[in-house]
Amino acid sequence: MATYILLGTLTDEGADKLRLHPEWLTDVKENLEKTGIKVIAQYAVLGQYDIVNIVEAPDNKSIVRVSTELTLRGILKITTLPALPIEDFLATLR
Repeated sequence: MATYILLGTLTDEGADKLRLHPEWLTDVKENLEKTGIKVIAQYAVLGQYDIVNIVEAPDNKSIVRVSTELTLRGILKITTLPALPIEDFLATLR
């Protein structure tokens, strides 16, 4: 499984939903796991992004599908980053 970082920015609709139903964030985790995506960690952050999810997915198609589905809900804008362990990165330089 490959590792990905999902950076989420709340839309206005997402901020309203969070205010009224904060538990939807845990629902996102459960929905991801139902699609075969393993959630390693979730963080609320300050700055350009509001939410960070570190996940493992079987392949790029799986993560593209999930990222697109989350974005199409209208509550988050997602930036998806593939992540490579430093050891693997360094091995490519040798």
